Order: sequence, then structure tokens, then C-alpha cells
Amino acid sequence: MPALPLPANNLKLSAPDKNTPTFSPDHISVIYVLGGPGAGKGTQCANLVRDYGFKHLSAGDLLRAEQNRPDSQFGNMIKEYIADGKIVPMEVTVQLLENAMTEEIQNQKDKNTDKRFLIDGFPRQMDQALRFEQSVCPSKFTLFFDCPEDLMQERLINRGKTSGRADDNAESIKKRFRTFVETSMPVVDYFEKEGKVVKVSAAKGPDEIYAEVKKRMGKRGFDMNR
Repeated sequence: MPALPLPANNLKLSAPDKNTPTFSPDHISVIYVLGGPGAGKGTQCANLVRDYGFKHLSAGDLLRAEQNRPDSQFGNMIKEYIADGKIVPMEVTVQLLENAMTEEIQNQKDKNTDKRFLIDGFPRQMDQALRFEQSVCPSKFTLFFDCPEDLMQERLINRGKTSGRADDNAESIKKRFRTFVETSMPVVDYFEKEGKVVKVSAAKGPDEIYAEVKKRMGKRGFDMNR
């Protein structure tokens, strides 16, 4: 597929199959953040950005921004996929993430500082995981927020009252739950077999959840307040 333009400087990146990732894991730390819709990923990502110096990239936010970009050739397609609770084609999502990472690295003031990225809501299925690991950057691990479906649904219905998001409604929520179980849980299982999953219960309050996240991050070698 053609490379998607960056919002700031229209840098274009090719998206061929590559044997060597664009970024080295020796200098770039990538943590995937997964959990069902309404598991509280965004709240915990904000805490990690504040305390650990991560750059937060939301795959969903990037897709929504692309869908609303006036001259996007993928905007209508993305809108239809999101409304149906389906996963947007892998090439589009991976390219948007690579573009965003490239822009962030180019704009950082201290070029000698290693960069940390939290990628929220990604990878949603195995082809995304394998493509990103091969062509963009191997991840350190997946931070998985485990939460009961009834609690996630309650959170989403409440969020929908003020979020303005088209997919925060009962019909779309059910589709998103089904999609997550069928496509994203195999990704979690795959990385768990490789010892690359940190599972945290997301059924508690935000502060309790974050206390556990900090403990687990420390065990993985990530210190606070860089």
C-alpha cells in the first residue's frame, strides 16, 4: 500500500515487507497495551507517560484522525470498519504507527536519549503483531489489562454519554467485545507463551490498578521519573 503522509511534514515512508525492522529495540522500547474495550487502558497509559517518560500512541486515535483527514484515501474505509466493530486492514494501522514513531523520534530534542513508546490498543490481531515486530520494531512486552466483560460494558455505556464517540453505543460495544475475544486474545496468548505478557487485573479502581502496574514495570527493568 502507499505510505500515509505524516500530519506535520508529509514525510512518506514505504511499506514493503522488510527483514530488518525500521527501529532497533536496543534504542527504542515498545510496549503494547491490550485489554478489552473499557478496560481502562487510556487512564493507565496517561499514568505511565507522566511517570516513565513514554510517548503514548493510540492505534484507535490515529485511525480516527486519519478517517477525519480531508484528503485521506482511507478515511471512508476506516469509518466503515470502525462503525462495524471490525479491524482496519493491517497495512493501514502499521503504517500510521510507523509514521507517528518516526515523527516523534525526529522531533525529540535529545537525539542520544532512547525513546519509549506505549502503543495502546495494538496489536489487535496476529497479522498486525507479526508485521510490526518484523518491519517496525520488536516489542519488549505486552501490558494486558484483564477485565470482566460486564464491567467493561458498564464503563463504556457511561463513557458514551459524554465521549461523542460513534462506537460507544450498545450495538457497537457488543461487536467490539466479540472482535476482541476472537482476534486479540490469540495475540495475548501468543506473546504469553514467549514470556512477553504482563497481565494486570483491571477490575479494581484506577489507583489500585496503577500500583500493580508500577510493581510489574519495575520487575521488567523500567524505572520511574526518567
